[in-house]
Amino acid sequence: MAWFKRDEGTLLEQAPLLSHGDGDHERFSHYVRKEKILESALSGDPVKALCGKVWVPTRDPEKFPICPTCKEIHANMKPGRDE
Repeated sequence: MAWFKRDEGTLLEQAPLLSHGDGDHERFSHYVRKEKILESALSGDPVKALCGKVWVPTRDPEKFPICPTCKEIHANMKPGRDE
């Protein structure tokens, strides 16, 4: 938290310190069809993960944990299902 003070040192207001980092602490690796990842790499178009997240992949998925929602959906899919 940051404290805002007047010149006299009187406390005016307390405000949270907001982080504007790259957000890696909130990132997950998501399940997306391989051909969609390739298309996105070539076109720059966004992809849609099983969990519904839409984004343009630009980072190494090996650096992040697997999205629990994607993992659960994938585990419940029937083999050979084409979506």
